[in-house]
Amino acid sequence: MKKYFHYFSRLVWLIFFITILFFVLLNLLVKPSNERDWNVDQAILPYSEITGDSVKIYNVRNFSYASTTSYQPNYYNKTFDLDKLKRVWYVVEPFSGIPGSAHTFLSFEFEGPQFVAISVEIRKEKGENYHPLKGLFNKYELMYVVAVEQDVIKLRSNYRHDLVYLYPARASKEQLRSLFISMLQRTNYLKDNPEFYNTVTNTCTTNIVKHINEIVRNKISLFDPRVYFPAYSDQLAYRLGLIDTDLSLSEARAKFLINARALKYADQSDFSEKIRD
Repeated sequence: MKKYFHYFSRLVWLIFFITILFFVLLNLLVKPSNERDWNVDQAILPYSEITGDSVKIYNVRNFSYASTTSYQPNYYNKTFDLDKLKRVWYVVEPFSGIPGSAHTFLSFEFEGPQFVAISVEIRKEKGENYHPLKGLFNKYELMYVVAVEQDVIKLRSNYRHDLVYLYPARASKEQLRSLFISMLQRTNYLKDNPEFYNTVTNTCTTNIVKHINEIVRNKISLFDPRVYFPAYSDQLAYRLGLIDTDLSLSEARAKFLINARALKYADQSDFSEKIRD
């Protein structure tokens, strides 16, 4: 009996190592691509031209939604004056079902006011759905979505009905400018050099952390578990003084939860201002 158990154990371990080897080889052989049959909302990649104090962004997404699957596509090009960059906002969208999971992105405010959001996402092919396990095995490409807030925030708060927190971030004018340019440069890079998303190493939050750490060296540790469980990333940002508030964390979460205002002012032209009231 012991002999058979010994052989069985060895067989199980052999199958396990063969499976791991198969996935490693598969990941080495499969290459990322920008040429696939993409979902309509992620079919067009944004890019920008940066000239001195002026940035022209192409393919800013501005979709109108009737539901999460029914929408009117729209893109436009817009020029921004970097001298008018005023503030950056940190958005956290916790997911139900998987504890600690969330989507995070940044939104930049210019005088006017004007707002443009940059969201690091998987680039889904038609019929494809996200799963964190698939994200470990080169199943999704990565893209930076550049969009108006009426698109990326309302999609999450009003149609997906996820909680959405919109936190004012603390940063100097120089840091704001560097962060914005850094994210646009990476957007440009991905247009010509596709990458795979990875659930651990190449996510929405890890990319934001890397951009911030370029500006303020080693400000955020990549060893902090809240980077990989981004539903708690607002706690990390609060502890590091990156959220611009004198409130306690629980008070800040209550104040900067914008779902009720997003529903109330959904059709207002000054939607972005109203959800910050």
